[in-house]
Amino acid sequence: MQDTRTRTVRVGLIGAGIQASRSPALHRAEAVAHGLALAYDLFDLDGIDGGAAALQRLLQTAAGEGYAGLNITHPCKQQVLDHLDELSAEAEALGAVNTVLFRDGWRVGHNTDWWGFAENMRRGLPGAALHQVLLLGAGGAGVAVAHALMMLGTERLLVCDLDHARAGRLASGLSARFPARTIVVADAPAVATVDGIVHATPTGMADHPGLPLDPDCLDPRQWLAEIVYFPLETALLREARRRGLRTLDGGGMAVFQAAGAFRLFTGMEPDAERMLRHFRSMG
Repeated sequence: MQDTRTRTVRVGLIGAGIQASRSPALHRAEAVAHGLALAYDLFDLDGIDGGAAALQRLLQTAAGEGYAGLNITHPCKQQVLDHLDELSAEAEALGAVNTVLFRDGWRVGHNTDWWGFAENMRRGLPGAALHQVLLLGAGGAGVAVAHALMMLGTERLLVCDLDHARAGRLASGLSARFPARTIVVADAPAVATVDGIVHATPTGMADHPGLPLDPDCLDPRQWLAEIVYFPLETALLREARRRGLRTLDGGGMAVFQAAGAFRLFTGMEPDAERMLRHFRSMG
């Protein structure tokens, strides 16, 4: 059996405003449990010349320096598609990537976000009504959440995004893959008739404060799920809880997508429960 301590796996994260990310700690701790040396670096576009336009250069540099791969987050989950050689079936279907592997000179895109969200829903909101759901945000995270909701059994999905064309592309792609379901674009958050709401925009993040909708329109019979996890309690979650809704923070999704990425980076099977405990211990 190979002694994993003789090598260091180098990975990292590309995104904007990521200094509060818990991904480095999650991956490093799980690596230690496996006896593996792992380095996890942050490439924060807020402090890099060119911002998101530097994506190609960062990918090229990381591949050249021997990185096993990179995680990709806002605002690059869709932009990165133009810089990859191959996509997994999930990433191709979703049109979004959150994990890039460097293999034999190729850049291969994967998506572990959708499974991360689905697993968080199954564990965190068991029995939640899913017949009709409102999705706020049709970006890279939104497309993964939409796919997860279809896999969980949602029959009617309302997609709302300030970029109507982007929402339309998400709806069109989903309709092609799930022709028996109803996916429509909503011009404004249509809250009254839905069973639950998923918030998948950056609003509420530490560097994007605010609320994506008027909290007075929320109903206690509904549930609300976040994908933002820094802060773990967003203003929207706080308002939803105050109004009596069942709520789900984005911590579980962050952990479960990280478990999927860890598996891809290292070829080792992560202990998702251990990673979840470690995440919660960070406060």
